[in-house]
Amino acid sequence: MTSMQTQAPTPVQPLEPIEAGAVDSDGQPAKSPLAFLPLGGRALKVVEWTAVVLAIYVMITAVSVIGSGFKTATGDQAEQLFSFASNPIIGLVIGIVATALTQSSSTTTSIVVGMVAGGLPIEAAIPMLMGANVGTTMTSTLVSLGAAGNREQFRRAFSAASVHDMYNILSVVIFLPLEMAFGVLEHASQWFASVTTGSDGGVVATVFTSFGSGVTAVTSPGANLIEHVALAVLPSVAAGVIMILLGVALILLVIKFISNMLKSLLVGTAEKVFHNAIGRGPISGIASGLLITVLVQSSSTTTSLTVPLAASGKFTLWQIYPFTVGANVGTTLTAMIAAFGFTGSEGQAAMTAAAVHLLYNIFAATVIFGLPFLRPLPVRGAQWLGNLGAKNKLYVVVWLVGLFVVVPALLVGISLLF
Repeated sequence: MTSMQTQAPTPVQPLEPIEAGAVDSDGQPAKSPLAFLPLGGRALKVVEWTAVVLAIYVMITAVSVIGSGFKTATGDQAEQLFSFASNPIIGLVIGIVATALTQSSSTTTSIVVGMVAGGLPIEAAIPMLMGANVGTTMTSTLVSLGAAGNREQFRRAFSAASVHDMYNILSVVIFLPLEMAFGVLEHASQWFASVTTGSDGGVVATVFTSFGSGVTAVTSPGANLIEHVALAVLPSVAAGVIMILLGVALILLVIKFISNMLKSLLVGTAEKVFHNAIGRGPISGIASGLLITVLVQSSSTTTSLTVPLAASGKFTLWQIYPFTVGANVGTTLTAMIAAFGFTGSEGQAAMTAAAVHLLYNIFAATVIFGLPFLRPLPVRGAQWLGNLGAKNKLYVVVWLVGLFVVVPALLVGISLLF
């Protein structure tokens, strides 16, 4: 099997330096959400970074509200009420559709973390977290349509966007059956949570638990206030539902805000990392994709950054591929942060859910990149799809509708029959 190194064509020419915050992932100016303030220079930067910190506080509080709301609404019957989601195919579809609708895997995984802390069984949550990876790929495909006016550029752009689809689909095809048969992620994530939370996990658990307790001490008053007000004016089930809806709404707003703010502050830095890593091999590419996603807190942004650069012909698909893999790993940070909003048994459950997302993406990267016969499959699939899309844009529509509507519907229908 030919290696990745030999398939990449001629070296990439160095690009012009990029100023921090110069452009967004779609080539448009990355405007700060706080640009309306009558501030500038250092004062504006201080306010912007303070806003990011406050937004993270609101996100953790919102996840705690979802956990409390889920527990309040379901009482001790969470497992029975969500028995339909015990079917892994239905759980997978929930993750795909929820993320496709919100266009943020971070939103979906944060919500799932809160629900697990509130009683959702981890075996029901695992397929949802897998589906979140697939659902987030729509953004880069939509970005690729910006190159639709030129057939060759669109072929390269659509291929670069599709490699993320193909990689995530391959990951699910490999790990969902393994999970159903052996519970690999469930056991591994429970072990991870046991050594990072609680009182008997050693030094690592002490550090994690202390940090989590500090975060909880800061965020609990807000979550408790919302819970107290909801229970004071509504019956428990209705109060729980309202808390869940409020928490989801806050997460949707705040993650969008954080992503836009960090893109404004760091997208130029992210692109410099991207450019500097090109041509240094897959490990460097994966690490850079991870770092960029941590910087901008959006795997959609990371993968979308690659699309116009691939369309221009500066970077090849083999050079883009590792970045998408690193983006998958980098986006797991949000769920880990969300898990710190809980302590005790709830904290261990939340950390278990967050660990599922982290370990799933690490395992997938290790297996697919570590096995030479698997490594080229996403690229070949993306090239095939890119060629089809270049011939007729209708194939793009068929792909999007098929992946995010038709296939989920068919999976649900088939799973209900059996």
